[in-house]
Amino acid sequence: MNKKPAIKKEKPFAPACERNQEVILSILQKKLRKTDRRILEIGSGTGQHAVYFGLNLPHIIWQTSDVKENHVGINMWIDEVKLTNVLPPMEYEIGSSQVSASNIDVVFSANTLHIISEPLVYQLIQDLAENLKAGTRVMFYGPFKYQGKFTSESNADFDLWLKDIDPLRGIRDFEEVNNLMKAQGFTMVEDIVMPANNQFLVFEKHK
Repeated sequence: MNKKPAIKKEKPFAPACERNQEVILSILQKKLRKTDRRILEIGSGTGQHAVYFGLNLPHIIWQTSDVKENHVGINMWIDEVKLTNVLPPMEYEIGSSQVSASNIDVVFSANTLHIISEPLVYQLIQDLAENLKAGTRVMFYGPFKYQGKFTSESNADFDLWLKDIDPLRGIRDFEEVNNLMKAQGFTMVEDIVMPANNQFLVFEKHK
C-alpha cells in the first residue's frame, strides 16, 4: 500500500511584519541600553519579528511567547534560521497564565493592544507590573489615538474593521494606556512617531 507523501506546511507569513520590521529595528538599535541582554516578545505571532530582530541583534537573547496554537508557526521560523539567541516560544495567554519575566530586561510587543480586548489590556499591564523587576523597559509598537482622536483616516477605518470582528477590539487611547502604566509603577520614557501612522511607546518600571 502506497503512502501519500506528507504535505509540507507553509510557514505563517504576515505582510505587516515584513513592512515594519526594518523601521522597528532602527528604533530598537537606538533605544536598547548597553546593559539590555534579554528581550521578551509578547505576542510573537508568526515568528517573523523574532528571527529578523534576532539576526540583527546577535548580542540579545530574544524570548518568544504566544498562545499555544501559534507555537508551531513560530517554531517553523526559528528552526529554519537556527539562531542560538532566539528561543522557542513560552506559552502565555493573558488572563490564563503567568508571564515569566523576572530575568527580562525589555518587554517588546508589536500590534497587540488593539487586537486583544480592553479588559485584557488591563490584565497584561497588571501581569507585567507583577512580574518585571525594577528598571525593566516595556516597548509597545502600533497605532494609538490621542485625546480620543485618530492620527489618520486610515486608522479610523482600521478601528471600524477591528470592531466589526470583535467589539472589544480597537485602537487604544494613548492617555488611557499611559495612565494604566503609571498606576502600575511604570514611567513614560518616550513616545516616538513611526511610519504608517504608528507609534513606538517606551516605558520603564520604577518600583
